[in-house]
Amino acid sequence: MRVISGSAKGRPLKAVPGNTTRPTADRVKEALFSIIGPYFEGGAALDLYAGSGSLGIEALSRGMDRAVFVDLDRKSVEVIKANLRATGLSERAEVHRGDARQALKALKKRGALFDLVFLDPPYRMKEMDDILAALERAGMVRDGSVAVIEHEAARDYPERIGGFRRTRRAVYGITALSVYVFEDTAPLRPEENEAGPPGP
Repeated sequence: MRVISGSAKGRPLKAVPGNTTRPTADRVKEALFSIIGPYFEGGAALDLYAGSGSLGIEALSRGMDRAVFVDLDRKSVEVIKANLRATGLSERAEVHRGDARQALKALKKRGALFDLVFLDPPYRMKEMDDILAALERAGMVRDGSVAVIEHEAARDYPERIGGFRRTRRAVYGITALSVYVFEDTAPLRPEENEAGPPGP
């Protein structure tokens, strides 16, 4: 694995040892960023089932200001930290070990808000629509935030998940990418809906 583009282009990335983590193939990662970017002008990313941290690191390399990495596996957390050091991106990242849902609760308490969300769990985990709904309920996404689910091609997620609208589904062998954009349709608060003072 390597960083494909941006400030850390070409830097090799460590994989998580063992067979419990399935890394995103470089060709799938390249296709993913061609769809959603390919480059960014700031913003915050969340890599929720981070594994080696490859997706979040790629986003930082391509211009995101900061990223939060979460994984339950101790070895994954160690590898993420090593990969951030190797790419010189540690100062723009937070790495947390823990369950995804518990991490969301902790991030909500901090008022975290994300422009880009990666959900790349083990294929046996098929409830990423619930995770997207939890992000919306927690107020952790804004109008225009992008979420990407990497999943088994045999699994098809809905076109709509709350305020998230699927804009693209792409299949690469046994892997599929479902790309969503959050559309904030919340009504204006009364004070925001009032007409301003009449003009001259």
